[in-house]
Amino acid sequence: MNDNLHSPQRRLIELRIEHADLDSLIDLMPLDLPRDDLALRRLKKRRLCLRDTIATLEARLSPPEPA
Repeated sequence: MNDNLHSPQRRLIELRIEHADLDSLIDLMPLDLPRDDLALRRLKKRRLCLRDTIATLEARLSPPEPA
C-alpha cells in the first residue's frame, strides 16, 4: 500500500491538480486590486515548471513508440 502513495502515476495526478489550481488562481488574480505583478510572475513561473515536470513524467511513463 505504501508503494501506491509514492507511485509515479499518483505523483502525476498530484502535479496535474496543482497545475489546475494555479490556473484558476492566475485567472482570478488580475481581478484583485491592487495588482501584484511579482506574485503573478511567480505563480506563472511555478505553473510553467509544473508543466515541464508533468511532461517529463508523462514521457517516462509512456512506453516508447515502435519505429
